[in-house]
Amino acid sequence: MKRDTLYDEPRRTAAPFEFNRSVAAVFDDMIQRSVPLYAEILNREAQLIATHYQRGTRIYDLGCSTGNLGVYLCRNMGAQPFEMIAVDSAAPMLEICAGKLADAGAGGRVTLVHDDIGLVALENASVIVLNFTLQFLPLTSRDRLLARIFDALVPGGILLLAEKTIHADDDFNRLRQDCHHRFKQENGYSALAVAQKREALETVLIPESEDAHGQRISAAGFGCFDIWLKWFNFSAWIGRK
Repeated sequence: MKRDTLYDEPRRTAAPFEFNRSVAAVFDDMIQRSVPLYAEILNREAQLIATHYQRGTRIYDLGCSTGNLGVYLCRNMGAQPFEMIAVDSAAPMLEICAGKLADAGAGGRVTLVHDDIGLVALENASVIVLNFTLQFLPLTSRDRLLARIFDALVPGGILLLAEKTIHADDDFNRLRQDCHHRFKQENGYSALAVAQKREALETVLIPESEDAHGQRISAAGFGCFDIWLKWFNFSAWIGRK
């Protein structure tokens, strides 16, 4: 795993963040050092998927990045057959994903799709996952995607959603951000790197509050949902159809 040093050197201005080849090369290190409880989220999601997967249906990983969820799922499912569709719009991420899933023994159980998650067909699913992906979509398209996800799920199917969040109260929001920045510095990022990456993400990653996500999940049709994990400005939900 290559160490992330992309924002270590001073820049006159930080270009908008994108999932290009440079980011793909260090993504696994970047996300583990930037997202609290990342491995815990994936491990528990893989267990939830294994529990809720219905034979003859599909699992969708929308915004699969380098395939980390797929690796955890292969560990949890063992030799049990399943069908996963892993979708990402960044080709460099999918290239790494393919190698990691092959090493994990995915075999023919995971199909990689290079496409926009807002356009890809969704159908006959018992599990659909959105890990830190919705936050990169335009606000105007998020409701529509959640509605499509609900429609694609079979009865008893589940949505697994993880996102960076904000708080409506300025003081609490500042507290969340300070704790997150401290977390990243504890993981070896300098104050400069944290500030420059924040600038690069400013117009690209648009977080919302837990209430906004809850309202969207409910409006999509999920009558029962819950936040199963929360760490300051990071939350994970499960919704059942």
